Amino acid sequence: MPRSLNLKCLECSRLTIEQAIEQHGESGDGCWNPDVCHRRRSHYRNRPDVNAKRRGQRAAEQQLKQLTQLAQLATTDQVDIVPKTPPVALLYLYREDRPNAHLHAIAISVWQGDQKLASILPKHCMGMANRYVRQYLLEVLATLEEKYGIREFEPEILMHPRECPIDPCPLRGL
Repeated sequence: MPRSLNLKCLECSRLTIEQAIEQHGESGDGCWNPDVCHRRRSHYRNRPDVNAKRRGQRAAEQQLKQLTQLAQLATTDQVDIVPKTPPVALLYLYREDRPNAHLHAIAISVWQGDQKLASILPKHCMGMANRYVRQYLLEVLATLEEKYGIREFEPEILMHPRECPIDPCPLRGL
């Protein structure tokens, strides 16, 4: 039977390291142990993601077991076993490959394995401040989490602005 959650450690994991040491160190309640607390805080912070990954792996193992049993029953049939993969969100950033280049456009697509589940139409970012771009991406992530359980984008894919799919595009008119 698994050990129950330590609510004090769970709350501590939500604090920054400085706040945690201040609250639970020598000047606080004295429960801070640097040999244990860093690892434990990481465990509590990453617990939902680790558990979701384990559930997915268990479901995939059960599905694989069922497919294997079916394949054994009908030895002449061919069975295509497709691993169960979680949906991922790909973020396409259209900008030149230089440090101070402006962001030209953003596009997003959602994939599960080799099947495209959804795509969000590309949007030009010309004239948008960085905070508006971040706000837009946070809104998109909130929608994707509701619909597909996606909490973050995969590492972004950089595209040159000449590959911009938006029509009309001022850069392709040059």
